Amino acid sequence: MSLFLKTVPVEEAVGIAVRIARPLSPEDVPLEEAVGRVLARDVYPDLDIPGFDRSVVDGYAVVASDTTGAGESIPSFLTLLATVRMGEGAKSEVREGHCMYVPTGGAVPPGADAVVMVEDCEVIGDQVLVKRPVGIGENIVRRGEDFSRDRPALRAGRRLRPADCGVLAAIGCPTVPVFRMPRVGVISTGNELVSVHDVPGEGKVRDSNGPMIAAYLRRCGCREKTYGIVPDDREALALALRSALAENDAVFLSGGSSKDERDLTADLIGELGQVLVHGIAISPGKPTIIGRCGEKPVIGLPGHPASALVVLDRVARPLLAALSGETSRVENTVLAVLAENIPSARGREDYVRVRLEGGRAVPLFGKSGLLNTLAESDGMVRVPAGSEGLEAGTTVGVLLW
Repeated sequence: MSLFLKTVPVEEAVGIAVRIARPLSPEDVPLEEAVGRVLARDVYPDLDIPGFDRSVVDGYAVVASDTTGAGESIPSFLTLLATVRMGEGAKSEVREGHCMYVPTGGAVPPGADAVVMVEDCEVIGDQVLVKRPVGIGENIVRRGEDFSRDRPALRAGRRLRPADCGVLAAIGCPTVPVFRMPRVGVISTGNELVSVHDVPGEGKVRDSNGPMIAAYLRRCGCREKTYGIVPDDREALALALRSALAENDAVFLSGGSSKDERDLTADLIGELGQVLVHGIAISPGKPTIIGRCGEKPVIGLPGHPASALVVLDRVARPLLAALSGETSRVENTVLAVLAENIPSARGREDYVRVRLEGGRAVPLFGKSGLLNTLAESDGMVRVPAGSEGLEAGTTVGVLLW
């Protein structure tokens, strides 16, 4: 395979992966099923929120100028007119020299332009002694200040969080326009693999990548379909790949990306479509394949679990985001102080697993075929391609799993 190990930088590989991923068609789902989905179009409120001027404290609605100069020793005396009840409007307006009691969230009566907190007042009969001045608009949320009918509450391309679903309910959106969830086929390849249900014999190992990839896809808002373990056999792998392509929007294969005569993955992708990348300047994960069959992305992941997970997170995840229509993804990163030196070789991006201990990032050095460092790690630290490593004591961004 002439393309093998003509490595490209990680940034270029990601760019290629994103370009071949086109957002799927939109659909409407009930609000109860919208969390984790990606908005397909901007969503506008059906009315201004709040629909009335609302108090943000328990207090007294006043004309702000009536409180000018008010203090502990010389309070402003105002006549209490009434109490505004929750869920109801005021029966009259507030005039100069008067006030009304308003609970938190209650409607501010006409004529009032501020609310004084109860802590700053004293009540004697029908007189309220205001001991602190307030400015116009103080402790009031104005009509439409939260959300206005003429601007989007949430924009297309946003993956919906629980808080967003609360917003959608508030703005009157019981049915939510979202992109269809990507369906991704998962194929594990290799003569050495057996199912998690089996006890591996001599030279055999359980397939850990298949379940790991499927779990990762679910967390990214995709629907996975697994095709089990396929041996290193051209006819069997071709059949599985064709089936997966027919039934899914993208296909991820694990294993079969080594440089030898059995490199079936790249051969078959090239036969059914086009190999765009075969080798990325990343460690671990160098022998990654990015291809396209028809309009569908195909990713050939390394067989070693740590390598596969790094490539999933750094290369495949942006592809999945693009396929989902997501345009506003934020990295889940925390800052920590590096506890030990991390050596690196120039010309490739290194991703080193780390464990967080307080504010320190402790490197977990280990071979890419080992699973224990994955289980012990909280994330990974990126060493740029132009660097020869990172020194202990450096503040680094830890990319959380």
